[in-house]
Amino acid sequence: MNGMKRALITGISGQDGSYLAELLLGKGYEVWGLLRRHSVPENQTSRLNAIGLYDNPKMNLVYGDMTDLPSLLHIFKDVQPTEIYNLAAQSHVRISFDQPAFTTNTDANGVLNLLEAARLMCPKARIYQAGSSEMFGNEVDEDGYRRETTPMLPVSPYGCAKLYAYNLCRVYRTSYDMFVSNGILFNHESPRRGVNFVTNKIVSRAVDIYKGKATTLALGNLEATRDWGHAKDYVRAMWMMLQHDKPDDFVCAMGESHSVRELCEEVFSELDMDYRDYVTQDPRYFRPTELHDLKGDCTKLKEALGWEANYTFREMMEEMVKARL
Repeated sequence: MNGMKRALITGISGQDGSYLAELLLGKGYEVWGLLRRHSVPENQTSRLNAIGLYDNPKMNLVYGDMTDLPSLLHIFKDVQPTEIYNLAAQSHVRISFDQPAFTTNTDANGVLNLLEAARLMCPKARIYQAGSSEMFGNEVDEDGYRRETTPMLPVSPYGCAKLYAYNLCRVYRTSYDMFVSNGILFNHESPRRGVNFVTNKIVSRAVDIYKGKATTLALGNLEATRDWGHAKDYVRAMWMMLQHDKPDDFVCAMGESHSVRELCEEVFSELDMDYRDYVTQDPRYFRPTELHDLKGDCTKLKEALGWEANYTFREMMEEMVKARL
């Protein structure tokens, strides 16, 4: 490799994967991306195609699956990555209630496969595991924040699967002396976010209403709150975690919460509209269990790694709206 860093990204076709690939290529990395075979392959690489990464000579895409250990063993042996970023997941919380077995197989057992493949084929590789604020459930510290030491008691199949993976990474770190870091990331969005996620669902529908292509927007719980940041800032944190002198677990968050109602108000006001004229509530979009006020404390990340966010909540939403117009 002549000293060149070689990164393997699972979930490279997603929001975070595409931003991370851009970041690493800009830093001179050779980037390998793991793709699942799909009956409509152009759907998988649409984000990469749109930003010109698909044809980059330092970008390599290989087929594999988190649930298929032999494929991971083969890929890790051939690629010999210096860094592995595991972003592959069934990442929609509401869908995890409809497909709990699939979610668990991918988000929990898939991480076991990845760790075993790395242990056997490239044990010196530094590994980033994408954890989630959903692992906390409704546990919160007295000051209203969630941090690395806050108890974790998830309330969704997705959160349970992520917590299993989080703890498994800690076991492999201590038992096999592997460099495995968990990022406990709170919600992060961008123009590349899928429209099945509430932020881009609101943005895309609001723009359609603005253009006269739709008349209403149906949502679930408008009082649900989240700590929303920009995916660009959060993938930079992922990279910083693997440049640290030792593996560890880090919360990445903005430290402020906003409700879905506030989100609607922000997006519709960008288009000079009043959300109350268009938004309705539909019981189909309510979760069986809902998280309460969600915000994180990333003091450890800031002090240990020097991370700071470049985007505010409002700047992120403005960018998402403009990208849809």
